[in-house]
Order: sequence, then structure tokens, then C-alpha cells
Amino acid sequence: MSDIRAPRRWRTVIVWFRRDLRLHDHPALLDAVEHADRVYPLFVFDHQLLSGRWPSPNRISFMRDSAMELDASLGAIGSRLHVRLGRPAEVVSAFAKEVGADAVVVSRDYGPYARSRDAEVAAALAGDDRTFHARRGLLVHEPEDVRTQAGQRFSIYSPFRRAFERLEQREPRPAAARVPTPQDAAVGEWPSLASLTPGTPAPGLITPGEAAARDRLDAWTGGGLAEYHARRNDLARDGTSRLSQDLHWGLLSGAEVYARCGGPGRGPEKFRGELTWREFYTHLLWHEPSVTRQPLSPPYETPPWQDDPEGLEAWKEGRTGYPVVDASMRQVRALGWMHNRARLIVASFLTKDLLIDYREGERHFMWHLTDGDLANNNGGWQWTASVGTDRQPIFRIFNPTLQATRFDPDGDFVRRWVPELANVPSESVHEPWRMSREMQERVGCVIGRDYPAPIVDHAQARSRALEAFRG
Repeated sequence: MSDIRAPRRWRTVIVWFRRDLRLHDHPALLDAVEHADRVYPLFVFDHQLLSGRWPSPNRISFMRDSAMELDASLGAIGSRLHVRLGRPAEVVSAFAKEVGADAVVVSRDYGPYARSRDAEVAAALAGDDRTFHARRGLLVHEPEDVRTQAGQRFSIYSPFRRAFERLEQREPRPAAARVPTPQDAAVGEWPSLASLTPGTPAPGLITPGEAAARDRLDAWTGGGLAEYHARRNDLARDGTSRLSQDLHWGLLSGAEVYARCGGPGRGPEKFRGELTWREFYTHLLWHEPSVTRQPLSPPYETPPWQDDPEGLEAWKEGRTGYPVVDASMRQVRALGWMHNRARLIVASFLTKDLLIDYREGERHFMWHLTDGDLANNNGGWQWTASVGTDRQPIFRIFNPTLQATRFDPDGDFVRRWVPELANVPSESVHEPWRMSREMQERVGCVIGRDYPAPIVDHAQARSRALEAFRG
């Protein structure tokens, strides 16, 4: 695979869209338009991704609808998105034969499956004397570009960010004005959502497609970005960008978001730092693909995880008895999204209070999250479980009540997602079990009847976790 630097024009090129469902700042598409006489956009519904290790009705729904919008956008500039279903090594090479393509160009992807898939496709194309080219497009900087002075990968975020920021930023490119696509190939039919996933998408999924993503970016840069440093952890009023699914599916390019979210002030500085965390975890995945199945740096000889199926189910269903944990878990079931502060709280609760293997949480998040990104989800879970980068097990045991009182002081977030607590006063909403029985009856929230008692005592659970991780 190679970055496109074509010294000649191709006759026919296929642009295979994957996690880059946009027209703006799409280097692979723009280079194909510049270097080819004919361009065939292609989208493949990949059986392995639909029903493999990380299935998700929310992501499948969002992906399908975003791809359909991309098709409409291509139609407006003289093209269309050709749709196929199956194993990429078979269907991409078959489509290349169908249209007589010289080459297939893509935006480079970084996970273990993506790399093996692309190698298979490249080999299948090579058998017919066709070429495969992977172009930058998902990240701000490539994994090979951000290295230590010794040429090694970074294992700690802070020095990674310093090296990352020293590199020259790629300038975002404009959208293609026209894509020369002949009308001689079968377009294919869009599969129904029911045929792609047995699950039902969450009722509150965010609006898919590039147009909605660009609206969100405009609203963010013109509003909340300036105060991001002050509001990013506010659970009730949500001072986050809501761009995570747009970055995951490439409705926006990382380079454009990074460029547009610069400028003076603590808000842009902090937000760019969060974007850099995304790059850090993706680079880590590229260098250490084994992290998708094993901890990067386990601090133990014998894993501390305990078998607790009842605790796991209570956590998944939002009935742990800790209101901020339960509100967060119910939020993700309803929206296919969870506030980042909430993700840290629930991840700490699962891995430290319950001592349940972080991979159970990773799997649950990947089922629900529309922005479920292999690198960032895995990196976040390992960080919180103290088995990944920047490991500090003693300090990463979040007290759910203190987190709630700090980031949801009036209980508005909790009451929104846990209606059983709607009438509980603010001073009791994060620890409703401390109310007197008389007060519980008065506000209509009897612990053990209307809302569960805490399934663990946090102080005892914290002591147990510290002992377990010391091993």
C-alpha cells in the first residue's frame, strides 16, 4: 500500500469509501479526481464488520444513513455511490473487473482487521494487475510521523502531545466540485436496516450524514468551544462538541476539525488536547495491535478481575443504586452516546468498585456507542482500569458520589435519566439511601422498592481494589 503520488493519469479509479463518508477534505477522492479520467465511488457493507466481534445496531444505522446521504451528495455533483454487500477482497476486486479499473484508492485505516482486510484486497487486485493505494485522511498525523527521538512509539500522552504539536499541520482541502463517473455500472441496492442487524437502534440517535456533522462543527466553533475548558465536565448542561461519531465515521476529517478548533484561549487549547488523545490511541493501536485483546501494561501477575454476573447486569441496566452511574448507563441505551465524564465514572465503577474485567465494559460500549471507535474505546477502558497507558492505579478509583456532586451538583442529569429520583431533593439525590424512611415515602422513592440500594459500599470496594491491584 502507498500514499498516492501518481506521476501519470489513470484511466479508471475506484474510490472505496469506508470511515470517510464525506466530500469535504477527502484527499483520496480529490487525488482520484485529479489523476483519473473516470472515478467510481464504492461502498461495501462488509459481512465481517456487520456481524463480527463488535456488532452494533446504532453504528450500523448511523453508517448506513450517512452513506445514503453521501450518495445523494455525489449525485449532486454528477456521480453516485455504488453499493455492494459481501467480503471486500471478493466484491472490490469483482467491481474493479466490472468497471475496468486501474487502481483502487482509499483513506488509510489503522485497526488490525482493517489492515488485514486491505492487505487481502490489495493482493486480490494485484492478481489482476491492478493497484491499491491508501491515502491520509482520517488522522491529523500518521503513526510513522510521531516518534520519540530514538524512533520509538510514545507510551505516555504528554510527550506524545508535545511531539504532535511540533509537526506541521496538513491544510484541509476543499470538497470535490465534480466527480466524473460514467453511468455504465450497476449501482446496486441499499440493504434494509433489518437485513444488516438483528438489533434495534436507540431511539435518540444523533442526526447522521455530512451535512448535519458540518452543522455541528459550525455550531461548536461559533459557540461552546470557547468555554470548553470550563464546561466540558458539566453532565447536566453538556459542554461537549458532540462530534465524536462524526470523527469516527469521517463525516468530518480530523485535520479540518483540528484546524478549525485552534486559536487563542483555554477552550480551544483543551479541546485540541482531547483531539490529540484520539490520535494518541489510534497511533498506539497501530503500533500495538494486541491491545484489542490484552492489556498494554498489566500491573499484576494474576488478573484481579472477579466473576460477578449479577453486578455486571446491574451495571449494564443502570440499577447499581448509584444514581450517577445508573443515569449514565441509561443515557447510552437511549442515545447511543454517553458524556465523556460519565464514561470515566462508569468505567471506574465497573473495574474498581466491582472488579469486573474491563473487556466486559469495552464490549458493552462497543454495542451501544454510535461513536464506538476501536482505538479510543479500548484506550479509554485500559486507562481507567489502570492496565494501559499513563498507569496510576492508586489514583484512578473514582468516588461516584463525589464525581456526581462535583459535575451534577443540582442532580439535573440524574433526574433526567433516573425518573425514580425526580422528586428527591438535591441534597439527597446522589445518595438517596441516606434519606430517612419517612422522607423516602414522602418523595415517592423508597430504596429497595422504587430504586435499588447500592450493590457495593464504595469505601469497602475501594480498599478491595487497592489490595487487588497491589497483588
